[in-house]
Amino acid sequence: MKSILLIGLGRFGRHMAQKLHELNHQVFAVDIEEERVNDALSYVTTAQIGDGTNEKFIAALGVRNFDLCVVAIGNNFQSALETTSLLKDYGAKFVLSRVKRDVHAKFLLRNGADDIIYAEKEMAIRSAVKYSSDNVFDYIELTSEHSIYETPVPASWIGKSIVQLSVRQKYHLSILAIKYQEQLEPLPKPEHVFRAEESILILGSNKDIQKFLHL
Repeated sequence: MKSILLIGLGRFGRHMAQKLHELNHQVFAVDIEEERVNDALSYVTTAQIGDGTNEKFIAALGVRNFDLCVVAIGNNFQSALETTSLLKDYGAKFVLSRVKRDVHAKFLLRNGADDIIYAEKEMAIRSAVKYSSDNVFDYIELTSEHSIYETPVPASWIGKSIVQLSVRQKYHLSILAIKYQEQLEPLPKPEHVFRAEESILILGSNKDIQKFLHL
C-alpha cells in the first residue's frame, strides 16, 4: 500500500483516484472546487479543498510523507507547472504530472516532474493501433521498439502446439499468455495445443509483430 497525494479531481484525476482506491492505496485528494472534493469522498482516504499553486498550502501538506504525488491538473498548464515545482521544492519523493502537449512535457520535466502522463496522446496511439486492424484486441507499448499485442490465434495454428510451430525461432515472438473464454493462462507450456477462439498475448519488436499480423 502506498500513500498518494493527488492534486486535481477533474475527469482524469477522478478516474485515477478511483483506481488507486480499488488497488487499496491511501489517497489524499485535493481540488480547488468544493463540489469535486465532496464527490470524491467515497473513494479517497482524505479529500481537501485547496490550491496547489499556493505555497503555504503545499507546505502544510507534508509532501515528504507521500510515496507519490500526482499533478492531475489538465486545463491550466500554468497551475500544473507551479504545483509541480512547489511539490518538488518541498521535498516530494516522486512527482507524476499530467500533460496535454509536447511543449508542456518539456517544461514540467525541467521544473520538477519525475515523469509525465500524456493521456490523450497515449490513448490516441493505442486506439489507432487497436482499431485500424481487424486482428488486434489490445495493445501495450513498452518502448518505442517493443510492444505487447493481444491477437486471435491464426487459423493455421489451430490443433498445433507451440513447440511444433517453433514460434520463437520462426516469428521471433514470445507468447506471454493464452486467453480463452475470459480465462488467462500465463506463460503456456511448449506443449500447449492451440484451439479455436483462443487469443494470444505476444511480446516482440514492433517490426516482427507487424510481420506476424500480416501473414
